[in-house]
Amino acid sequence: MRRQSRVVGRRSLAAAAAILTITMLLASCGGTKSGNNAQASTKPTAKDGETGLKEAGKPVRGGKLIYGVEADTPGFCLPEGQLAISGMLVVRAIYDTLTVPNAKGEYIPYLAKTITPNADFTQWTIGLRKGVKFHDGTALDATVVKNNLDAYRGAYPARSPLLFKFVLSNIKSITTEGDLTVKVAMSKPWPAFPAYLYSSSRMGIMGQSQLDDPKNCGTKLVGTGPFKFTGYTPNQKLTGTANPNYWQTAPDGKPYPYASSIEFRILPDGTVRNQALESGDINIMHTSNAEDISGKLLDLRDQGKVNMFVSEDSAEVSFIQLNASKPPFDDIRMRKALAMGADRNVINEEQNNGLPTVADGPFAPDSVAYLKDPGFPKYNLAEAKKLIKDYVKDGGKAEFNLTTTTDPSTLRLAQLIQQKAEQTGVTVKIIQRDQAALVNDAIGKAYQATVFRNYPGGDPDINYVWWYGSKTNPVNFGGYDDPVINRLLDEGRSEPDPAKRKQIYQDISREFAKQVWNVWAWYTPWAIVENKNVHGILGPPLPGADPSKPGAESTTDPALEPSTGLATGHSLLGLWISK
Repeated sequence: MRRQSRVVGRRSLAAAAAILTITMLLASCGGTKSGNNAQASTKPTAKDGETGLKEAGKPVRGGKLIYGVEADTPGFCLPEGQLAISGMLVVRAIYDTLTVPNAKGEYIPYLAKTITPNADFTQWTIGLRKGVKFHDGTALDATVVKNNLDAYRGAYPARSPLLFKFVLSNIKSITTEGDLTVKVAMSKPWPAFPAYLYSSSRMGIMGQSQLDDPKNCGTKLVGTGPFKFTGYTPNQKLTGTANPNYWQTAPDGKPYPYASSIEFRILPDGTVRNQALESGDINIMHTSNAEDISGKLLDLRDQGKVNMFVSEDSAEVSFIQLNASKPPFDDIRMRKALAMGADRNVINEEQNNGLPTVADGPFAPDSVAYLKDPGFPKYNLAEAKKLIKDYVKDGGKAEFNLTTTTDPSTLRLAQLIQQKAEQTGVTVKIIQRDQAALVNDAIGKAYQATVFRNYPGGDPDINYVWWYGSKTNPVNFGGYDDPVINRLLDEGRSEPDPAKRKQIYQDISREFAKQVWNVWAWYTPWAIVENKNVHGILGPPLPGADPSKPGAESTTDPALEPSTGLATGHSLLGLWISK
C-alpha cells in the first residue's frame, strides 16, 4: 500500500518495458552475508517493501533531497542524449513522459490523458491533459508534443538524434487535431508503442524553447516535471527547485513535490557514495552493487539507520557483451568457450553473495518471454579448453581485451572474468574506460568484450532496437546480424496475440543460447537507500482523469500503482523528509 495519491479508474494499456539502458556497468562484487537482528535477510527483495515507510506517518513538506548518483550525464538535449540510470533520474525530476509503467507491467497514460490504438494497431491517438504548463510558463499542447516526437525520430529540423532515429523508425507520420490531440501513424502494426513513449524514462517532453535552442539545448532544461532546473556543474552536481505549479496535486491539496529542492550529486565511486550517506552529506542514493546491498547496506537497514528498497523486478540482465563483428568472437567456438569456461553460480556466490538470480537468457523471470532453460551452454571446463585448442589450431589467437569502467567493484569483477578465462588458456587484457567513453566504444564497435547490464523487463518488443541486425542500427552493440532473430523480431512486433508473442520471444531466447551472442550472468538488483528520515521511494499511485484534485492517500490496485522495478529509475515527486 502506498500513500499520496488519487484513485481514478482508467483503461489500462498493456505494453512494454523501457529502452536504451546504456548504463553498461556490472557494479556487483563479492562480500560476506551479514545482518544480525530479527529483520535481517540474506536476500532482500521488493516484497520487503520500503523500510520505515509504515511508521513514518503522513508526508510533510520542505527540505532538500541530495541524491547520490553513480555518473555524470554529458547533456540533456533528450532526443540526442545517451542517458544511463543517473540521467533517467534527472528526467524523472525535470520532465514528464507521456506514459509510465504500473505494477502490472502495463504502460498507461501519464502526461497524456489517453492513448488509444485503432483496431489493427497501425494508428495511435494521444489525448493530452488540459492545463499542464512547462517551467517557462508555456502550455503543453499537441504542437509541442508533435515537435518532440518528431525530434526524437529525426523528423524535426532543429534536432539530430542518433539512437532514437532507429528506435522510432516504425513511425510513418505524426499529425495534430486541435490543441490536445496527436495522431501517430505506423508503417506496420505496433501494439507495444506506449512503452516507447516512456523509453526507460528517457522520452521526457521538452519545452519548445529548449527544443529549438541551437546551442544550449543540453544545458537549459525546460520540462513539465515536479522540479525546475536551476543549475549544473559538470562532474559535480545538477540542481532543481520545487515546481509550484506542478500538474499533480497531493492529498494535502497542494501540488507535488513535497521536497523544496533536489540536488543530484555525482559520486561515481560506490564506496564514497555509501560513506556520503552514512555521514549525512547526501540523504538518498542508488546502487546495483550486490556486495553492498546484501552486506553493509543490509546491516544499516536492519539496525534502523537507513531506509531501503531493493528490487529485481523488471530487472536488467548483467552479461559479457561480445563483439561478434571481429575476432575472436566472430567465431562461435570462442563464444561458447567463454560461456562454458566458468561456473556462473560459483561466480555469483563469490561476487554477489548469491543475491541476484543467475540468468540463462535475456528475459527476467517476471517477463512474459522468460524461459527457464533456453539451452544456454552449461559449465564444462574440459569442453571449453577443447574449443579453444581447436580455434588456435585453425590460426586463431586465444586472447581478447575486456573493457570495463574505473569503478573499483566493476574492475574486481573484470579481474575475476580474466582469471576464469585464463584457466581455459585464454589471455585477457583489461582496459579501463570512463562510462561515456565506454558508450562510444560500444556504438563504434571499438571493443572485443565488455561488462554490461541492459534489457530491463517488460514487453519484449522493446529489445528490437538492441538485437536487430542492420548496418543502420547504432545500438546492436554485439555487431551480429542473425536472420532468425531478425525474423522473429519482425513477427513479434506486429503480433497482437499474447500466446503467439510469448512463443516468438521464447524462440529468440533459444536462438541467443544457440549462437551465444552474449554470455549471460545474472539479473541485476537495484537498491534505493535513504537516511532514516526520508521516505516515499516509489512515489504516489498514478494520476487519474483529473490530477489537479487531491484523491485518496493509498490504493491496493496494481493497475494504479507504479512499477516496483528500479532499472529505469523511480518517481521523485512523492519523496519527503520527516522533521
